[in-house]
Amino acid sequence: MSEVGTQVHATPVEQQPVLATPPHRDRSMLLSLQSLVGTIVIAIFVITFAVQAFQIPSESMESTLLIGDYLLVDKAHYGHSGIWNRLMPYRPIQRQDIIVFRYPVNPKQHFVKRVVAIPGDHIRLINKHVYVNGVRQDDAYATFNWSWRDRFRDNFPDGGVYGERISAKWYSQMQKLMEDGELIVPEGCYFALGDNRDDSYDSRYWGFVPAENVVGRPLVIYWSMDRANAAVAHGLPSDKLSNLTLNVTEMFNSLRWHRMLHIPQ
Repeated sequence: MSEVGTQVHATPVEQQPVLATPPHRDRSMLLSLQSLVGTIVIAIFVITFAVQAFQIPSESMESTLLIGDYLLVDKAHYGHSGIWNRLMPYRPIQRQDIIVFRYPVNPKQHFVKRVVAIPGDHIRLINKHVYVNGVRQDDAYATFNWSWRDRFRDNFPDGGVYGERISAKWYSQMQKLMEDGELIVPEGCYFALGDNRDDSYDSRYWGFVPAENVVGRPLVIYWSMDRANAAVAHGLPSDKLSNLTLNVTEMFNSLRWHRMLHIPQ
């Protein structure tokens, strides 16, 4: 008599479950990373192609722009020829435009001046006032701080070589572009002056602004501080906390709130 055997099935040992990152969390992290990368790319694009921050270091554009004004400069406003003119809201530089440009003598420096003559214009200054193609220009924005007259500066270019800071190279070039006492602006160049006519180192002294040197136009004054009123007073407590409080107070009092978000014109 045979005996039927009973099979015994072994129960497998229960395994510790493996914790997996929920799919929605992976997606959230990916989207955050994409957003960060996108923000960085946009910031780089804006800084490189659209806007750039500059500070006004001198009084040559007073009272339109003051020492201590901080500007955002629109770099996409003035375009060059080519396909970009169809894609971007470019327009040509016009008389009375304020421009930021690389100083032709030293391109590492940036200047800000006002364009008073464009290619093809005949320009001269008579008793401080600008004449373009024989017509006196509206220069209500200009300031004149000195009562005495500088023959070269105020009657350009008829004044001859009387400007102390004029370069020999510019004087030589200027003589070739003179006609009936007027200076002819060549193609691809602009003649720019500071609004503070009596205290501006501009095209009268070093020549034209080449079109390729133009960076853009001032878009807005985003910050403005009167440095002359920001100095720390003497004779006050010298401990760090007092100095910190004083510096913060002086900085706050020196801010020119009325110039914040002002559009230079």
